Formats: sequence, C-alpha cells, structure tokens
Amino acid sequence: MTRPLRYSINVTLDGCCDHRVMIPDEELHRRAAEGIARADALVFGRVTYEMMESAWRPSATGAWPDWMEDWMVRFARTIDAAKKYVVSSTLDRVDWNAELVRGDLAKAVEQLKRESGKGLFVGGVKLPLALAELG
Repeated sequence: MTRPLRYSINVTLDGCCDHRVMIPDEELHRRAAEGIARADALVFGRVTYEMMESAWRPSATGAWPDWMEDWMVRFARTIDAAKKYVVSSTLDRVDWNAELVRGDLAKAVEQLKRESGKGLFVGGVKLPLALAELG
C-alpha cells in the first residue's frame, strides 16, 4: 500500500494563488495546519519552498515577529516542524528540515509514496501540474 499524495492550494475568486497577495485569516491557516498534520512530509517545488520559508521560518533566535497573531504562530510552528522535500533542478542545497529531490520526478515521488506513513502533502502550482501529467 502506498501513502497518499494530497494537494491543496488557496485560490481567490479571480484565480490568484499567490499567498503574498492574499488576505490571511485564522480559518485559512487552521485548515492548512490540519492538512499538514495529516501528512508525514510536505513536497514543494522551489518557488513554493522559498515563499513558505521566507514567511514561516523562525528567526535565528527562534522568536516570532511581534506582529504575528497567536494563530499565525501556531501555523508557523506546524510548518516549521514538518519534514519537507523540495523538487528543484536549480537549488544547490536546502535546509529548514528539508531534503532536495532531483532527477526523475515520477521515480522520486513513487519512492516517497512507497515509504510507510500517513501521507504526503503537495503544494504550489507547477509541481502539482507536473505530477498530474505523470498520473
């Protein structure tokens, strides 16, 4: 049995899926944290990984910005703790509890799915489209 690969993305009514221009709220982040908690790891492409890292990685001191609401900190802690796989042919290295995935995308994702666990959570735009094309 393979672990499932689940996909989720936030999209505005006009089709925008850029998290940097959306208005976040507590419900959106609660639902996202619940989705992440249902997975053993996150699978991101480079763009999504870099966007999420810049928004949700704690500072070197481990402190969260004063402007963050409690619900934002809960989400930040959830995504910060999650194991991450980053699909990229341009990055030389990743950190933030992440591992770089290179080479044949289909083989790499099939291998991740064969590992035991409750599932993988994929986000972004280009990577999910590529995965859908691979079936």
